Amino acid sequence: MTKEILLLVEKCSHCFSYYDIESGERLHSIALEEFPHEFVVDAAKRFAYVGHYGVETSGHLGHGGTRIFQIDIAARKLARTIDIAPFNRLHGMQMDEQGRLYVLSEERAQLVVLDRPESDTTPRRAVPTGGIKSHLFALTRDGQTAYVMNLLSHTVTRIRPHEATVAPVPCSPGEKPEGCALSADEKTFYVTNRWSNTLAAIDTATMKVLREAPSREDATRLYPYRDGRLVVTNYGDRSLSVVDPASLKELACIPMEARAIALSFHPTRPLAFVSQDNDQLGYFNMETLAFERFIGTQREPDVSCVVLM
Repeated sequence: MTKEILLLVEKCSHCFSYYDIESGERLHSIALEEFPHEFVVDAAKRFAYVGHYGVETSGHLGHGGTRIFQIDIAARKLARTIDIAPFNRLHGMQMDEQGRLYVLSEERAQLVVLDRPESDTTPRRAVPTGGIKSHLFALTRDGQTAYVMNLLSHTVTRIRPHEATVAPVPCSPGEKPEGCALSADEKTFYVTNRWSNTLAAIDTATMKVLREAPSREDATRLYPYRDGRLVVTNYGDRSLSVVDPASLKELACIPMEARAIALSFHPTRPLAFVSQDNDQLGYFNMETLAFERFIGTQREPDVSCVVLM
């Protein structure tokens, strides 16, 4: 009998955990080095790859980590660590449709690629992002293009991970762009600008801002739901916004008692799992636009993903 399991990085408990979605019970935790952060799961749901950021937030000083933690999901154990030094402060993590792993080194502002992450011991390639303090990125399905959020140069850059001779193409959508998502047709790139308190839609062909709109205070992350709507986490405002992608206008605002850190969607049910900074995880219904319930977690729940086990 299979169960729906929520995989969850608990950043300040320094672990990777398994939660039973139905009961909310924490079933298992895998201890990791201090401050793991973003992770991605392969298409077969065999492995999860967790980046070792190594410091608490992007505002904290420190060298950070250089390792990728490869988790055997079914075995519920750390399969191995892949040290990709000198690339450090590993944050954004993505995989393409061929199963290649892309890892963003914030400190070095370089995107690293492992062609066969299940067995590679070192990167196969790396390219510069063309920005400073490169924190998150979105990847086209074929892996040929990445759009990188650069916190200190206040830019979004389009880069070609497999073509190092192609120079990064920058766009300046606002101050401290961080949250990001590609449209389903990959023609539009949506971003949040934390210090400008704006949302922007960028044309991926020209890297020009198509439209922008005001956001709530300190909009940090942005997620595309499968029906096209965007969900924005407003850190300063302590709320979620549901946004129309065509106009960037807010369709609904949902006040919260705590700040949303990250969220993920259930693959078939109209649910979003919202990690919060009060060590709780909320079950948010995308149809009623209301929280159904909350479960307790360990310290600083962050990125999550649903799997069947």
